[in-house]
Parts: sequence; structure tokens; C-alpha cells
Amino acid sequence: MNDRCFGGPIARLETQHQNGLVIHMSETRPQPPPLPIGKGKRRFLTDIDGRKQPFVILDEIRRIQSTDPNKAIYLQKVRFEGDGRIELRLAYYIIGKKPRMAGRWVFGQYATLMPIDDFRLIIQEAERRGWI
Repeated sequence: MNDRCFGGPIARLETQHQNGLVIHMSETRPQPPPLPIGKGKRRFLTDIDGRKQPFVILDEIRRIQSTDPNKAIYLQKVRFEGDGRIELRLAYYIIGKKPRMAGRWVFGQYATLMPIDDFRLIIQEAERRGWI
């Protein structure tokens, strides 16, 4: 299992040398990979009866969750190809832990939870862009 955690410095060390110099060193955590970009990509929604409905991601708002640097929240504006309707998709990615996806952003397949302030900021950005 991969126990990497992304974020800022985890330790600050000071070393006093014989000549009186103090050296400040920080041990840092690895940086996460760039967030995935979905804008312009074609995806599919599978109905309960197995039918696939293609849609295109027209735009997206991406935000690292304030309480977890290993999770990114997305609000995507999508257009379905069949009837042209526009909908919003709330989604998330997490940093994978299983060997095949370790250290990479993985699409979350379940309902997400998030802090209220993060949700508020995402909605405010959607309003600013004229989505809602």
C-alpha cells in the first residue's frame, strides 16, 4: 500500500555549525500530480438498463478539498449529445493508493462529502461563470 500524503512541509530542521551559521532545512512531502482536465472530453453515462448516453464536458470548476490535499472536487457543465440538454455533474478525484493507481488521480465513483465552505466557493464560481 502507498502511504504517500501530499501537502506542504512536514518538518523544519535547524542545524548550528561550528562557525555559527544556522542552516534551515525543510523536509517536504511529495507534490501531487497535476489535476486531470476533463474540459472538451467526451464521456458516457450508463443508464440502469445498460444504455450509454454520451456527453461532452463543456467546462469545469476544480478545487482541492480544503481538509484533504489528496482529494479534488469538480463541478462540470456537460451537454448530452442525444438531446442537447445541459446539466451539472458534481464529481471528485482522489489520489490512488492501490498499486496500479498509486500516486495518480483516480475518478471517485461514489457520492462525495465536502466541507460547506468548499461547496459555497464552488457554487459562487458557478454563479460567476453564469452557469446558475
